Amino acid sequence: MAILNVVTEPADILLAEAKPVTKFDAKLHKLLDDMYETMVESEGVGIAAPQVNQSLQAVIVLMNIDSEEEEEILELINPEIVQYSTDTNVDLEGCLSIPEQFGDVERANGVRVEFEDRFGKTYKLEAIGYDARVIQHEIDHLHGVLFTTKASKMYTPEEMADMFGEEE
Repeated sequence: MAILNVVTEPADILLAEAKPVTKFDAKLHKLLDDMYETMVESEGVGIAAPQVNQSLQAVIVLMNIDSEEEEEILELINPEIVQYSTDTNVDLEGCLSIPEQFGDVERANGVRVEFEDRFGKTYKLEAIGYDARVIQHEIDHLHGVLFTTKASKMYTPEEMADMFGEEE
């Protein structure tokens, strides 16, 4: 596995529609493995292929990070959100491709997603809470949408330090 370069704003690929994955082969598997390694190295909870300069509909998310359940890595290929819950919440988001910027974003509290795995098998998933937020954020990347366009308020690094305290 390899650590890939994370593309940062204002790269055009971050604002473009990603192409569907059509080949579920060793090249895709290597990309997914490298994306996972890059996400972990970057201390992220999700990553989309456009963030590593690949115009493909592929994302990786770390599930269950806010629960008592064991964390799980989820690969979503050609994902589509087929249903959003009517209830929403606003929470702080950041992005590996937009370093040191954070903002309040309103998102559906729950989603139903259809996707394929690395072998092309189709699945359906329901996610709620933080898991749903991360999935929505990463799928937005596949459609050229950045969280900054959805944020109701953005915070400077100084404001973030004030809110969460500076580490000494």
